[in-house]
Amino acid sequence: MMKISKQTLLTLAIFAIAISCKKTEEAPSQPNTLRNVYKDAFYIGTAVNRFQIEETDSTMAAIVGKEFNSITAENMMKSVHMHPKRDTFNFEIADKFVALGEKYDMFIHGHTLIWHSQLSPWFKTIEDSLEFADVAEKHVKDITTHFKGKIDSWDVVNEALNEDGTLRNSIFLKKMGEDYLASAFKWTAEIDPDVDLYYNDYNMTNVDKRKGAIRMVKNILDQGIKVDGIGMQGHWHLNSPSLEDIEQSIIDYSELGVKVAITELDVSVLPNPWDLEGAEISQNFENSEGMNPYKESLPDSIQVKLANRYKDIFNIFLKHKDKISRVTFWGVSDGQSWLNGFPIRGRTNYPLLFDRDLKPKAAYDSIIALKERFDKQPAN
Repeated sequence: MMKISKQTLLTLAIFAIAISCKKTEEAPSQPNTLRNVYKDAFYIGTAVNRFQIEETDSTMAAIVGKEFNSITAENMMKSVHMHPKRDTFNFEIADKFVALGEKYDMFIHGHTLIWHSQLSPWFKTIEDSLEFADVAEKHVKDITTHFKGKIDSWDVVNEALNEDGTLRNSIFLKKMGEDYLASAFKWTAEIDPDVDLYYNDYNMTNVDKRKGAIRMVKNILDQGIKVDGIGMQGHWHLNSPSLEDIEQSIIDYSELGVKVAITELDVSVLPNPWDLEGAEISQNFENSEGMNPYKESLPDSIQVKLANRYKDIFNIFLKHKDKISRVTFWGVSDGQSWLNGFPIRGRTNYPLLFDRDLKPKAAYDSIIALKERFDKQPAN
């Protein structure tokens, strides 16, 4: 049998290591998806509807699993769906939502525990204030108990403020007074002390509303009650709010010592009525040619404006990524968007990153390219 010298063995070993290293260097990098490109910045999420939760469309399911690492239930965890009767809970779709997040190793966000809108009608039949408070507590605690250890964060209270920063005169305020806010956070934390708790609202870049939100959250924190973050709904437009207001809001909220999540992000390309008030879903206005200018398709010039708007917004997010926990788009594709029917029914809007054929748009490319350029910048 031929003998191999120690020198030959050493040479062969070095050669094998070199080949192995070269293969590693040449190994293909991860695909440029949103979840891969932004994984070291913040969670990139999307809202999913029942159709997407049940994965009935394989193309859509592939996009959800490949592009996003966080999900929010667009509607199916609201009380009207999940707590339809006083003594009846329906967790079937919500449980499938959680399973979807687990399947794709996602951060799972619950939306929402206390909200005056899409509220189960039976709540309004309770006239006695003490009874109402007991029912509200049971509602929060029963839901939190069911999902304990499965939900990573909750919108505990949703849209409790008026535009001037005062408290909305909701059924919860009428029956329980302003203490309902702190109570909702306290109840949730008592059941699941590990879950992140958020206050979520629209028009949170407006100065008066911003001050009201800060005042409200600070009051809860000063009582020693846990609040982990503020959700800034990003139902924005091509020209508003200003980039300065977006940035200042992120800074101001983070100074409370809480996380900032950009929630419900979409950018409308359509004109809106002058008296539109944020994302208050009860509003509806008359349709017209002028209010629905892109019925067939979106002109290239507007595609470019949308792409630049998203790039500018994400540039701010990346600048303040140390303050931002999550950025969640309110839907996957243009065809799914609630903005096709709000605030004017029957319109055709184009606010998201994927078009009606589930193809990525220029806006998608713009924020992928932005992050790649950001990563190449030298560290300060």
